[in-house]
Formats: sequence, structure tokens, C-alpha cells
Amino acid sequence: MELLSQIKLVPAKLVLQNGEIYEGASPDWCKEDTFGEVVFTTGMTGYVESLTDPSYAGQILTFTFPLIGNYGFPDKQWWESSKAHLRGVVLSEISPFCDHYQAVQTLEGWLRYNQISFICKVDTRALTKSLRIQGVASGAITQSEKIPHSFPDPNKTHLVASVCTKEVREYGQGKKQIIAVDCGMKENIIRSLLQFPLKIKRVPFDYDYSEEEFDGIFISNGPGDPIVCKETVAVLQKALKRKKPVFGICLGAQLLALSIGAKTFKLPYGHRGHNQPCEHLETGRCYLTSQNHGYAIDEKTLPKGWDVTFRNLNDSSVEGIAHQSHPFFAVQFHPEASPGPVDNLWLFETFYQSL
Repeated sequence: MELLSQIKLVPAKLVLQNGEIYEGASPDWCKEDTFGEVVFTTGMTGYVESLTDPSYAGQILTFTFPLIGNYGFPDKQWWESSKAHLRGVVLSEISPFCDHYQAVQTLEGWLRYNQISFICKVDTRALTKSLRIQGVASGAITQSEKIPHSFPDPNKTHLVASVCTKEVREYGQGKKQIIAVDCGMKENIIRSLLQFPLKIKRVPFDYDYSEEEFDGIFISNGPGDPIVCKETVAVLQKALKRKKPVFGICLGAQLLALSIGAKTFKLPYGHRGHNQPCEHLETGRCYLTSQNHGYAIDEKTLPKGWDVTFRNLNDSSVEGIAHQSHPFFAVQFHPEASPGPVDNLWLFETFYQSL
């Protein structure tokens, strides 16, 4: 059990594609340049869940909170997947020790074990302000004096294929069976669904379930540009003809939108954190939500018969859609939380009752 890390730091820098350079320091074991899309999250806690969330695949994640790692890293039962999927981490300060009864190692120890590069001593406030003004950008963490000039865009690759389950898995017991399409699914989604007497068949993103017996379909979160997931959209289009209940979360909302002929677009800097206010338009009630996405649904392209159900109160982007007569609905935020508020767990109950 490692609860104290002796971190040997060497000079390093974060270089953005737009030419901006942020000086910092990284551990001596981070020798290779690390490339990814530089994004930020505003959560004050929850770094364990964020670092194990498959939706961060291809990204270099900046934590805006000034000190990260003080409660260490717990056992895998608290993770959102079995490993790290993101490319790198940007921090102001990383705690060299931790103090929590569930901690089994320090944050630095966990990053080193998983070979996830990080840079600390960075002015994350200045970096975040830049990303908010200019938008997220491809970047690199490097210890080299030579500045990288080529920055590959991870969103042009099929990130979902790299993080989803590769085999069919089954969970739970009950009279109702759902198909859970794994596009990079967080484990707390499965835990939330298992609160109900359901049989869950978890399938890969490109699995064709359209002719199988099921009572409902769940489409999960995941990384990258939804337009890349052509196989998922094609299967969902066939399955929608059966008028069975459909529930999508995050990327799942975008894929549902694409399957009905709507379009998606990339947000300037996305929504990442667990303090995003969303209005439920039917009731006028505001919910604080946990979010992690860089793309959104283009409201103007929604076909007739579909309504916007939730709206982000910061930028008015679409946070939920539903069909007016069929049991199809999706939300852009994460009702399963982890991390974040659990105010929206009632959406799982809504899905279960629709089966």
C-alpha cells in the first residue's frame, strides 16, 4: 500500500496547437511526448471517477481545482472502468501523500502504474481561461526542448471502438430484458440499472441486436465525435422501428439524434464537471448535473415529433430530447453521477416504468 510518493520532478511544458506554451514540471518517468485534446473539468472532487471514465479517451484532462490527489486512489470497485483511458493530466498541484480509509495508493502512484503522463506546477487558471475563449485544442505534454509542431486530432479516430466491451456480458434477473449498448459505458450506469429487476445484455457498439428479443434499449456514454459511430446509428435506426423504449445518456443522446436524422456539432469547450445547471422544460425545475461531453445536438435539425426536454442554463444547448408519442428519450448529462449530484436518478425509474 503506497500512501506516500517520492515524486522526482523535472522541467516540462504543455504546448497547445495554437502556439501557447505553459511551463510546469512532470515526473522523470514521463519521458515520451504525450498528445491529446486538452480539455478541462470544473469538479472539486471526483478525480478517481474522471480518470477511469472511458469518455475521456484521447484527451489530456485539466483539473481546475488547485490541489488534486489528497484522498488518494481506492480499490477498483469504485472505478468507472477497469483502467485509465485518457492520454494525460494537467494539474496545478499534486498531493504527494493521501489520507483516506479507502486509499490503496497515491494519485501519482496510480498514474505511474498506468503510465499516464501528467504535468503539474501549471497555471491552470490561465490555461482554462484560454480554453474558454479560444476553445479546446490539441496539445502535447513534453520534457523536450524541441517544441512539437504536429498535433493529431484524436476525435478523427474511432475512440469508441478502443474503449467499449469486446464481448457480450449479462447481468441481473427479472422479467424485463434490456439491451445496453456499450460505447464506453461507466460502471455506475450498470449499478444504477441493477437497482431494478432487469436482465441486462451489455453488447459492443457495433453489435446488431435489432432482430433479438428485448423490452428496451439503453445507449451509453462514450468518447469522441458521434458521427464516427456509423455502425451504432445504423443498428439503432432498425431497432427504433419496433417502437420499444429507448434511453440514451451523453454520447447515447447524440447517437439517438443522429439515428432520427438530426445533426450534432462540437461545442467550443464542452461541459465537464458536476455543477452544470439544466432546466427541465416541462416543470421549469433546475437540476445540477454531472457532465462530460464535447459535442451537442443541433436543435434546429430535430425532426417533427421530437421535443427538447432539458436545456443547459449556461449556454442554452440541448441537454435532453424525447419523442412526443413513442417511448424514446435521452439526456446529455449523467444521471448516474459518479462523480456529482444524484438528483437525476429518477430518469432510470422513468426508463424502467416505460418497459
